[in-house]
Amino acid sequence: MTKTIGYRDWRWQALWWHHFFLLWSTIDGQTRYSIPEELKQGSVVGNLAKDLGLGLSDILDRKLRVASEAGEQYFSVDAGKGELVVNDRIDREALCGQSASCVLPLQVVTENPLQLHRIEVEIRDINDNSPIFSTEERSLKIAESTATGIRFPLETAQDQDVGSNSVKSYTLSKDECFSLRMKELSGNRKVPELVLEKSLDREKQSVHQLLLTALDGGSPVKSGTTKIIVTVLDNNDNVPVFKSPLYNITVHENSVAGSVLVKVEATDADEGVNGEIEYAFAEHTPQSLLSIFNLHSGTGEISLVGPLDYESSAMHELDITAKDKGVPEMEGHCRVQVVVIDINDNSPEVVLTSNPNPVREDAPRGTVVALISARDIDSGANGKVTLKLAKGSPFSLKPSFSNNYALVTSGPLDRETFSEYNIEVTATDSGSPPLSSQKIIPVSITDVNDNPPVFTQPSYNVYLKENGVPGSILYSVSASDLDFGENAKISYSILDSKVQDVSVSSYVYINSDNGSIYSMHSFDYEKLKVFQIQVQAKDQGSPSLSSNATVHVFILDQNDNAPAVIYPSSAALGSLSHQRMPRSAKAGHLVTKVTAVDADSGHNAWISYRLAEATDASLFTVNLYTGR
Repeated sequence: MTKTIGYRDWRWQALWWHHFFLLWSTIDGQTRYSIPEELKQGSVVGNLAKDLGLGLSDILDRKLRVASEAGEQYFSVDAGKGELVVNDRIDREALCGQSASCVLPLQVVTENPLQLHRIEVEIRDINDNSPIFSTEERSLKIAESTATGIRFPLETAQDQDVGSNSVKSYTLSKDECFSLRMKELSGNRKVPELVLEKSLDREKQSVHQLLLTALDGGSPVKSGTTKIIVTVLDNNDNVPVFKSPLYNITVHENSVAGSVLVKVEATDADEGVNGEIEYAFAEHTPQSLLSIFNLHSGTGEISLVGPLDYESSAMHELDITAKDKGVPEMEGHCRVQVVVIDINDNSPEVVLTSNPNPVREDAPRGTVVALISARDIDSGANGKVTLKLAKGSPFSLKPSFSNNYALVTSGPLDRETFSEYNIEVTATDSGSPPLSSQKIIPVSITDVNDNPPVFTQPSYNVYLKENGVPGSILYSVSASDLDFGENAKISYSILDSKVQDVSVSSYVYINSDNGSIYSMHSFDYEKLKVFQIQVQAKDQGSPSLSSNATVHVFILDQNDNAPAVIYPSSAALGSLSHQRMPRSAKAGHLVTKVTAVDADSGHNAWISYRLAEATDASLFTVNLYTGR
């Protein structure tokens, strides 16, 4: 089976987790489980809550959840028992291909406080796949004059299982002319070869039908077969021979289509058409390789026709056949190993392990906001990723283990200045040239009641006419609060104080919602000319904050008092005042001075005098202003 997309995603991750570091001081160790593949849904992996030191109540209270970097959620947590259980079918071969180690790293996230636990689940291989040949039948044409001892490479079987469950041996059905040998290759790999043990005689037997069986090392043993049809041909007794049985080449994965990788070359000792050679890929070459490589039948040049991808496959093996044009045709064989060199063609990624939590504006430095990680599917330096934040934000990254980070606060926060931050995280790899990518992480700042209400001005002057109607509005004060929600909801009140030894609340009251001040009764300027009101604005935060303002109320005089004559007094004689004067008095003689007063003030208290009635108006006059 070819390597799957799941394997590409997981190949680097399975190696990634071999080295473990502590995330925070609250994490004491690593939790690891080992299970065979293909367990039924609901199978118990282990008691996760117990192994992490959590109580059953913590599962719901702290919102315990399991996240897999593979995207597929193969596991879940039984909230009632705290057990980690299998959530979906796990196919080790789909996840890790032929990798010897298959470990699923899981991240267990708990909140209040926000913590990250890393656990690993090793997926053990079971012998659930049989060896498979790519073709059910292969045809060989061998001249009867071929010398004994000549070897013919055969197709190797593929087994998706690994270790002892993979292909271990081959057997060949009994035939006196042929035997099976194993050829040792680099990396402890072996390929089967068909060996001619006895000279062929076309006249006795023109066709040999052989059965090649591949056996794995599982228990019970599984097997796969392919037929080998050997047709015996006459003469053309020289086989094309390659200059090298194995060609090793390296090529960068960004090589362009049309690039010539290598030229294989074979020679044939025969003459004429018996020595003319054509090159071709072996019959069992899969279509996936034919879509990448091209072999020129005349020159033996192997060139690229499709893209290479190191992350999909780091090495390709090509079996090449050289056939002459003789009758019967003869063929030689070689193998080309193409090693792909990684280039930095994949940008790193920033992955949110947990969604960012809202942060209180009074949160201390080091408060964990979110958990993030970085990954790059390239290898070596091309896959080494560093993260950094844009300058100017009160946040920083705290590394934990293996490209995992905690986004934490690093400075003071003020919701009234910034209620939300869009934090740009840049991931950059160490390739040449380096590649990078950005991710925006929104973090909202929650309000704290740290701003008292503020009046529009510290004091107010109010001018009020006397004799007003009780219940009339005197003035409306206003305050604002920079906080949010209940912290910014303001109520108004009047602080108790005395006006002429009477509580100010006897004179006015205030609407607690809008700050409007109303009179309780009408005011008399002659009794009260000015008084003060202390108004308080208080928010609804916990604890609440408040501020005060002073309202100065000035009573304005109205002409509501008539002048009163205080001299000459008429109290003893009733409404008449008797004045005596000599008969010899001349014009201009002062008879009396009338003095009157008015309780009002200003113009309302200015008094003028005139004679209202006289028996003889020509005899007396009165001064308009002095009353003489």
